Amino acid sequence: MTRSILISGAGIAGSTVAYWLARTGWEVTVVEKAGGSRSSGNPVDVRGEATAVARAMGIWPVLQQQATHTARLAFVDARGRTRAMVATRRGPDPEAEVEVARSDLAAALLDAAAADAEIRFDDAISGLRQHHDGVDVEFLAGAPRRFDLVLGADGLHSNVRRLVFGPESAYARPFGMFVGTVRTGIRPDDPHTVLMYNEPGASFSLHPSGGDPLAAFIFRSRQHYDHRDPGAPARILLGAYANAGWIVPQVLDQWRAATDVYFDAVTRITLPRWSTGRVALLGDAADCLSLLGDGSSNAIVAAKTLADALAAQPADHAAAFAAYEARHRTRLRRYQRGARIASHFLVPATRPGIALRNTGARLVSRWDRAPADPVTAS
Repeated sequence: MTRSILISGAGIAGSTVAYWLARTGWEVTVVEKAGGSRSSGNPVDVRGEATAVARAMGIWPVLQQQATHTARLAFVDARGRTRAMVATRRGPDPEAEVEVARSDLAAALLDAAAADAEIRFDDAISGLRQHHDGVDVEFLAGAPRRFDLVLGADGLHSNVRRLVFGPESAYARPFGMFVGTVRTGIRPDDPHTVLMYNEPGASFSLHPSGGDPLAAFIFRSRQHYDHRDPGAPARILLGAYANAGWIVPQVLDQWRAATDVYFDAVTRITLPRWSTGRVALLGDAADCLSLLGDGSSNAIVAAKTLADALAAQPADHAAAFAAYEARHRTRLRRYQRGARIASHFLVPATRPGIALRNTGARLVSRWDRAPADPVTAS
């Protein structure tokens, strides 16, 4: 008997799990509230176990063609002069990892999934009612349907998690940092080098991003943020960088004028369980630390782990959900420890901390420092 499954969210985790479930005999439907493939252009990494998954899905050549080809991170001062530099590649094998725009990765995964799964855009789940033999689902636009299982892969502010587990406030724990990004016409001189400028508790980076430069703000703050308040991002961001140097004032002007920006609090989602009954959570909806590009690799691996668990125990979803959660929680603990360390490296809290970081970077990289010209607007 064919079993049906509904996946909320056509992003990285949702598309990956849809692809693998469809290949193991599930009737897969993906519902996405956006009108098409939509994800930020922020650069993300595909590495480690996620590389093997991408290769098995046949999308690795596409990702290599879309790679940003960045290889270094340079720390600059308020005049744009390089003070230290580190390699961003983790190993000598260029086939082992790739950095791409998040939107390109999401599109490649969705294209792969769409061959065997039903994709419904411009719709979202409005209600869920579980029974012993299925889940009745109501939609904002489509007709109600029953599914054997439902997966919430709908991100940090998950609608499925809210409907089944309760309000976000019960599970969200602020990390004490914010991230904002915007496209910019200011281009770094070297298309293979990311430039980063720091003030105490704040970083600003300029990423070549494959010829479509991206400016990113990461800063420490404990102030309250409501993602539903449209005026909050500009208010918080402009306040945090009011006295910053280098090209930051120019980019802040571009932020004010832009209509396509990303901004959110770095948040840790902590749930005692990732499933209840016939509903399970996946990716950022289940356990999120939305800071570094490795989150996309984790989402891919989590999706494959869940699909494998359901393929191994198709008639016992509770056992499959438990096996997936036990295995992936172990992975995430290692990643989350590393993310906290990385946050101190990228965003030192004090000026002496910035100097110490730069000194350490020079020692590690053994880079023969030479002054660089300040970056100018093109």
